[in-house]
Amino acid sequence: MTVTANTPDKRPNRLAAFARNDEGGLVVLSLFLFICMMLAVGLAIDVMRTEMARTRLQNTVDSAVLAAASMEQTMDPTVVVEDYFEKAGLSNQLEGVQVVQGVNHKTVTAHTNTKMPMYFLGMVGIDEMEAKSTGTATSGFTDVEISLVLDISGSMREQASSGGQTKIEHLRTAASSFVDIVINTEQPGTVSVSLVPYTAQVNASAGIMDRLNVSREHSFSSCVDFEQSDFDETGISMSTSYDHMEHFQAYYSSTNPIDNPGCPNRSFEEIIPFSENITELKAAINQYQPRANTAIHLGMKWGVGLLDPQFKPLIADMALSGEVDPAFAGRPYAYGRDNTTKVIVLMTDGKNVNTTRLKPQYYDTAEEIARWNEYSLSQWASAHGTNWSNYAVTKYTASQADSMLDNICTAAKAAKITIYTIGVEVSSHSAGVMKSCATSPSHYFDIEGEEMTDTFASIARQISTLRLTN
Repeated sequence: MTVTANTPDKRPNRLAAFARNDEGGLVVLSLFLFICMMLAVGLAIDVMRTEMARTRLQNTVDSAVLAAASMEQTMDPTVVVEDYFEKAGLSNQLEGVQVVQGVNHKTVTAHTNTKMPMYFLGMVGIDEMEAKSTGTATSGFTDVEISLVLDISGSMREQASSGGQTKIEHLRTAASSFVDIVINTEQPGTVSVSLVPYTAQVNASAGIMDRLNVSREHSFSSCVDFEQSDFDETGISMSTSYDHMEHFQAYYSSTNPIDNPGCPNRSFEEIIPFSENITELKAAINQYQPRANTAIHLGMKWGVGLLDPQFKPLIADMALSGEVDPAFAGRPYAYGRDNTTKVIVLMTDGKNVNTTRLKPQYYDTAEEIARWNEYSLSQWASAHGTNWSNYAVTKYTASQADSMLDNICTAAKAAKITIYTIGVEVSSHSAGVMKSCATSPSHYFDIEGEEMTDTFASIARQISTLRLTN
């Protein structure tokens, strides 16, 4: 065939054809996607390796700090942590250990780090990744300070409503059980119990009263007389001047000297401050005998005062002289101290009554002081043809005593002292007073006499749950 100049060449331009040819394009795309997939798989492998290493470190550090922080652990916490990592073959990956230790708590923190080489991510410039972990463990014992404020007034000699035992017999069993539960002999020095038995007054003990600013008027008994304003605050001051209560008995006495003074004066009726001696506490409790009448506010004032930090110098001095367990020389602790709980258990079977004192003019000579130790007011007045009330004065009324009780309870709650109250077969009036004093309505127990042991045990178990913190 002859091609002329006017005939177009029908053969395609080879370069243009090559450009239009898309055969093999999927190969390039597939290769690109394959490389991306390989990078993704590589990334997953490298990240998984790093996470496995971090998990192993975290498991080791968690186990190590838990063992090191245990309050039963006698070895140095740092040594314990290092030993765990050595046995796991990870010693070179432990960066440091910090220990914060107090008298009743311990915190151990350990930091670890390992640098993992990257098999795949190195292709994109990431040569290694860090696997860090931190573990912290805290353990401790909560220091608990308890004031056990117990009514041993005359009405406690009555039989409980169910018959059988008297209320004082139920109290002896219940309070002894309470002591057994709250004091853990495996954690010495953590729980202190102060016994505060009360009737018409509280026998502070000579050891306590002689360390206060009280001018002794006699040697027959050791009761402090507070003023109404003293119930507005929790503390019992080392410097404030307090009165020494007169030693006398308003009502009939079967003996001479008097046998039932307003201030209890038998040794087992004294306050026992800051003790963990179960034998000592139960020996006193098991000797309690009902006497005189009821002054709940005075029992509560002492129960709160023993927990107030103002009392610390007095307790320290008593510990120095062996009158208080040296383990409690630093108590009562400051309000708000870490891992510290202050608790009052206040029990009564009655209600406040008028508080009677001798008129000052009948108690201002040695002869008169000796007379009232020998004879009750009723005996003396009867022998001299007059009424005993001529010699006496009402220091404050029952309603004023209720108000003072409310004031001291309010002050204690403001200081974050937990208050449990127990009314044993009490009137509706007394139940309201005791419920108002408690930390909350659920902290008040309105019970029959035979329920005392279960109630005290229940409260003791609640307190015991506070002892260990993790």
